[in-house]
Amino acid sequence: MLNSIFAESQTVVSLLICFAVSIALGVLTALVFLYKSKHSAGFALTLALLPMAVAVVIMLVNGNLGAGVAVAGAFTLVRFRSVPGTAREIAAIFTSMAIGLALGMGCIGIAVIFFVIIAAFTLILTAINFGAPSKNEKSLKITIPESFDYTGLFDEVFEKFGVKVSLRKIRTTNMGTLFELTYDAIFPEDNIPKEFIDEIRTRNGNLNIIISDFTEKEVL
Repeated sequence: MLNSIFAESQTVVSLLICFAVSIALGVLTALVFLYKSKHSAGFALTLALLPMAVAVVIMLVNGNLGAGVAVAGAFTLVRFRSVPGTAREIAAIFTSMAIGLALGMGCIGIAVIFFVIIAAFTLILTAINFGAPSKNEKSLKITIPESFDYTGLFDEVFEKFGVKVSLRKIRTTNMGTLFELTYDAIFPEDNIPKEFIDEIRTRNGNLNIIISDFTEKEVL
């Protein structure tokens, strides 16, 4: 079951079997990793086709060291021309490539077992929101004039409403005339009282205030 179907030689039948399995596992991998996550149609198509593409490359290399180095260089070029993705997208791509590598070696059993284990863990951990921030954890962005001293400027407000904060990032905006302060904030309740925002407004000159859930990149 775990032996390669290319043990003796590659035949048309064995190639077609590998291609069919790679397409099936590619589509299933896309469905698993895109479950409960935002994605584009292009990324879904990439996940579905990647195992077959990698399998073909491995079949063509077939132990040739020079071809292997050339393939590694090609993948490096693709990496630098791609848009950085989230951790989940990177995991999905590596999973598709691993399945393609196994199928390229003719190890259908290993590819199927690997997919089943990865798919099961991914679905279970996604269902229980493993590692996700709690609903009370928010990203708080406050804009202030550059003339303001942001040190301890909002401490009294945070203490009054029981908000635990950690200043994560400071950046200048609007040609350096404004500061944008980004806090990791933990609110005592999921609902954010309007009075909290009003008191922040009175201290930041009624400039922008943004309270939002963490995105995956912000968590990273």
